Amino acid sequence: MASNKPAPEAPSPFSTDSYGGAERSVGEWNPTEDSIRPVRGRHRVAKQRGLARSSTVLGVGVIAAVGAGGMATAQDKAPVSISLPDSIADNLPDAKSLPGVGSFMSDDAEAAPVAAAAPLTTAGLTSAEAEQGTDAGEALRARILQQAEQQQASADAEAKAAAEKAAAEKAAEEAKKQQGEAEADAAAKKKAAEEAAKKKAEEERLAKLAASFSLPASSYTISSTYGQSGAMWSSGQHTGLDFAGAAGSPLKAVHSGTITSAGWSGSYGYRTVLQLDDGTEIWYAHQSSIDVSVGQKVTTGETIGRMGATGNVTGVHLHMEVRTAGGSAMDPMAWLNSKGLSV
Repeated sequence: MASNKPAPEAPSPFSTDSYGGAERSVGEWNPTEDSIRPVRGRHRVAKQRGLARSSTVLGVGVIAAVGAGGMATAQDKAPVSISLPDSIADNLPDAKSLPGVGSFMSDDAEAAPVAAAAPLTTAGLTSAEAEQGTDAGEALRARILQQAEQQQASADAEAKAAAEKAAAEKAAEEAKKQQGEAEADAAAKKKAAEEAAKKKAEEERLAKLAASFSLPASSYTISSTYGQSGAMWSSGQHTGLDFAGAAGSPLKAVHSGTITSAGWSGSYGYRTVLQLDDGTEIWYAHQSSIDVSVGQKVTTGETIGRMGATGNVTGVHLHMEVRTAGGSAMDPMAWLNSKGLSV
């Protein structure tokens, strides 16, 4: 039996939302077991790193904007009320009980600190700088420059002090060196002066001795020296100093003394012995004649005999010997030189 009811309309692909907005297309989705991918492993929710980083960057940007030279202030903004659910507000601790916070809070409104009322643009400024309207950034820059100048001045002062110290040490070392050189030069001059004085004193002494001593002959030639070897001497060595000269030329006393022997003495021929006050004996041998006698006192330069060729000789000469008080022979030339006489 046919029905008189109108047939149901097919669902429209467009529908109107409950808010009276424009119609939008609605599609039908009938998921099946084959169209759904099975979930394997642990289901993880990806962390929204991008959002977190964006929030961090935004926060840093806000802080940087507030801390810049043109610091922002919120004095002219209306206060914004913040409300929390009762379940959270009831569980919040009392602010006065928090460490380091309660000391900043007081029930007395007049006792509350007013430092926070100052704008951020005056942070770090002294009262005098704030009154002059100095910008915080410019003040910071000025302080940095001042600190840099102070550090540079300190470094310059240290460098100057080090240079002055080095110069003083160098000057002291140079002065010490000069003092050492001066002392060495003074010591050398003193030594030279002492040596010169000593030499002069010796020369004066020898000159004085020379005045009291005399060479045995005036005109002579040294023909044989002390210690010379040869067969002509019985001992094999010459025991005296030979002055060759003219026969009959005078022979003089070398110093004042006493005649202890005068006469013939074998190979010495005619010999005279003169004993000085200190016991030293002077022998005059090979004389042609003797002009003094035993026990006679003679003075320096007095004639005591004549040059000859008596005894064991090969020619006219004076054989002079110098012996100590004990009888030991010595070099006549060295002895005469010690008395200031140059042979």
